[in-house]
Amino acid sequence: MSKIKIAIVGVGNCASALVQGLYYYGKAQTKEETLGLRYLSLGGFRPQDIQIVAAFDVDQRKVGQDLSEAIFANPNTAPKVVDVPWQNLIVQKGPVLDGVSQALREVVKVSDATEVDVSEELRQSDAEIVINLLPSGAVKASQWYADQAIKAGCAFVNATPTYIASDVLWARKFEDATLPVVGDDLIDQVGATTLHKTLLKLLSQHGVRIIETYQLDVGGGTESLDTLERTRKVKRVMKTRSVSSALSYEAEVVAGSTDYVDFLKNRRDSYFWIKGVYFCNTPMQIDLKLSTVDAPNAGSTLFDVIRAVKIALQRGIKGAVLSISAYAFKHPPQLVPLEVAEKMFMDFIRNRD
Repeated sequence: MSKIKIAIVGVGNCASALVQGLYYYGKAQTKEETLGLRYLSLGGFRPQDIQIVAAFDVDQRKVGQDLSEAIFANPNTAPKVVDVPWQNLIVQKGPVLDGVSQALREVVKVSDATEVDVSEELRQSDAEIVINLLPSGAVKASQWYADQAIKAGCAFVNATPTYIASDVLWARKFEDATLPVVGDDLIDQVGATTLHKTLLKLLSQHGVRIIETYQLDVGGGTESLDTLERTRKVKRVMKTRSVSSALSYEAEVVAGSTDYVDFLKNRRDSYFWIKGVYFCNTPMQIDLKLSTVDAPNAGSTLFDVIRAVKIALQRGIKGAVLSISAYAFKHPPQLVPLEVAEKMFMDFIRNRD
């Protein structure tokens, strides 16, 4: 199989987990060696077929450094699980735009290096897919990189909550450029939103009537800090809509990030509360806590997305790809039930859609 050449925008914790994951699973051949991956092979592609050919950031501790060193530089807090060999790939300086919020300026040291011509670098590196891993509130920067992807003839994966794949105008831009785009807001492998939706659906299928429910997240790391300042309302709207879609009736639903705790580092604690009634209007209540490490939580899903987008490129698919977006993102162009999204995705991989 040909290599899947990707460029990453934002060398933060998620990028660290992605790079480490490529080496952790790089020689995997059996299911026993791929513990933690959903699919070893997807559409004929394995993790070792993914190659990072370009990387962009703005922090002076990352810009100008080899990617193997940049992924472990401050303020990254993702755990180190594997030694990453020298990549011979220098992280390049992109524009700041709105990529660094006021809160992040306390932890991000903006490089004074000259900004590169991103679209030209993408072309020179032969990148096929641009992965947007910028902070959640970087709306202008996310849109700017989407435009650079179009200029360079690259597909675009929007892991952030910025509306791109789900925005009609942006989807049309990619369609006009005959390029695929997927997003928005990547779902975690052990995702609080997915777990919440699954619980609600399971209870409803068993005849329980949900009355009220909430999901509140507390985390450390730069993503949680940025979310607290800039995107708490946006993410709450996205998550609340996503959770509400699991129910076929109206209920009181609240879901979203609530606070930043620095000593949690890359950990995220999610709290769930569900109130409902069952047989003879008998009350029930569930109170749960989920604790995860944030960065690796996106790894398996991102592996699937990258390989699926490569397939979309091979087939000449253009515009927003619903089957990939509904499977892997919290805010796709159209919300569909989990089981429908799963089927759509596998039908796409098997070329049955």
